[in-house]
Amino acid sequence: MEESAQNRQKIVPDTSAVIDGILSGRIRDGGLRDVDIHVPEAVVAELEAQANRGLEIGYRGLEEIQELQRYASKGDIRLFFTGPRPNLDQVKLAKGGEIDALIRETAENLDAKFVTGDRVQSLVGKAKGLDVDFVKPPFEEFGPLLVDQFFTPDTMSVHLKHKVCPMAKRGSIANVKYVKIRNEPCTYQELKIISRELLERARADQESFTEMSFSGASVLQIRNMRIAISNPPFSDDVEITIVRPIASVSLEEYRLSDVLKERIRTQRGILIAGPPGAGKSTFAAGVATYLNEGGFVVKTMESPRDLQVPQEITQYAPLDGSLENTADVLLLVRPDYTIYDEVRKTKDFEIFADMRLAGVGMIGVAHANRAVDAIQRLIGRVELGVIPQVVDTVIFIDKGEIAKVHVLEFTVKVPAGMMEADLARPVILISDLETGKNEFEIYTYGDQVVVMPLGGEQKRNPSWKFAEEQVKEVIGNYASGPVEVEMTSDNRAMVHVRDKDMPRVIGKSGKTIDDIEKILGIHIDVRKFEPGEERRSQENEERKPRENKEYHPIIERTRKHVIFNVPEVSGRDVEVYAGEGFLFSATVSRHGEIKIRSNSDVAFDIFEAMQEGVVIWVKEV
Repeated sequence: MEESAQNRQKIVPDTSAVIDGILSGRIRDGGLRDVDIHVPEAVVAELEAQANRGLEIGYRGLEEIQELQRYASKGDIRLFFTGPRPNLDQVKLAKGGEIDALIRETAENLDAKFVTGDRVQSLVGKAKGLDVDFVKPPFEEFGPLLVDQFFTPDTMSVHLKHKVCPMAKRGSIANVKYVKIRNEPCTYQELKIISRELLERARADQESFTEMSFSGASVLQIRNMRIAISNPPFSDDVEITIVRPIASVSLEEYRLSDVLKERIRTQRGILIAGPPGAGKSTFAAGVATYLNEGGFVVKTMESPRDLQVPQEITQYAPLDGSLENTADVLLLVRPDYTIYDEVRKTKDFEIFADMRLAGVGMIGVAHANRAVDAIQRLIGRVELGVIPQVVDTVIFIDKGEIAKVHVLEFTVKVPAGMMEADLARPVILISDLETGKNEFEIYTYGDQVVVMPLGGEQKRNPSWKFAEEQVKEVIGNYASGPVEVEMTSDNRAMVHVRDKDMPRVIGKSGKTIDDIEKILGIHIDVRKFEPGEERRSQENEERKPRENKEYHPIIERTRKHVIFNVPEVSGRDVEVYAGEGFLFSATVSRHGEIKIRSNSDVAFDIFEAMQEGVVIWVKEV
């Protein structure tokens, strides 16, 4: 009997073999019986240290040792704890291989089979002459996970917490509802079984990995699911959150304009902004796929790596814990575009700016409630004058749709609301891509950075329409092509003309536009049409029906004149009627007035008609 015990096979597992449950799995399958398993004290110490730091793998390893104890109590195996316990210095040097060396030393002293799931350990063990059993992670097809029972095709995320009923976000991106999916609360044991299974799958599946592991928190990526596991003391109780994409949308489904597609293709700095769950990452993945299919080299920088992109697009995580190191490698890889998921912290914006200024097309994903909020997050992190070079386009996503596209442009001008020419300064103009309207200005005022809302945010004065017609008429005397005018305030107008008309409108050293401003009494910003705008302007003019409206003037009588006030048709030729009877023709002044001498025959006809209650009205010729 004693001889039989001496001839029993001796097995020494390392930490990876214990965490992966290799030995208990073999015992269950019947392939391992009547053996002596010697667990090195170094393995127990390492698992204890990991569990004390709140790491799931530490708990998983200690549970495996408990499982081996159960088999030992049944007589299936004999279990021993062997070898020296590592000292504090060896624990601190665990990453350098000190604890691994102690484990191999135990196997060597016992002349035992060394079981490991760590490739480096197996190579070192073989080099030292040990009998190594290297167990490769099983990469075969995996069965369903326990959390799969909580998902339906329209489930975006599942939220599990101890003593709380399982909850889920379900529906489309445009209509998400937070609903209860089971009436029984989650138990502590259930959540621990689920978390162990998830952790084991992340270690065993070649297409899954552990993204982060902290004291009390772990972030896993299992295929297309991002899983966050939190434990006390980090959270008040055990919680598991599983998020997965419910849609993979191609860029064509967003119905992008040709202008926006062209901006995306021309290696610009673009921010994709929106609130959490709005579909930013889905849109970013669509952009990445679109650029990849267009023949561009596309890479991603993510933490965690959860963008659903084609296999051709390599997804990079923080290198040695730093995305700054990742950026250094990417600059050597020389991508045409880099998708930077989750640009949030100051360091993220600095890395984004550095890569963009190095000539890489950058597309960042940022949380914001408005498109302009994403731009404001750059202030203080990137020099103000460099912002338009770093980010020149902001695409705001809301409920899975493109709600707003902002374009940034750098210029020198007098900010809105200021009148004196000597107050001119560098200004960042933020305009709407589709309409061309300026909506915000960013500039410095003293020591403060001001983000000033403009015409797109303020109420239009009804008189601006008449002022726009007047400005258009004056500018039209200098421009041979179409002219578009938009009043942005009571004393400012934005004028768009053709590129070749710009010199005539502005004049030498700005003399012509200065004279026009003095005549009209307002400040005018002259700009050229963007591509496609000139054609749209001409088409709009051609389609515009000729108005034949009736205008009812306000009639005033002075000692010398009868004055008709019709500002709606200022500067135009009109006909004046009394009821059905024609009175006279005239040209309305640019102030919207028609003056008639009070002693003329026409004036007597007007007075007579007014006494009889006949309506006086005007129509444009």
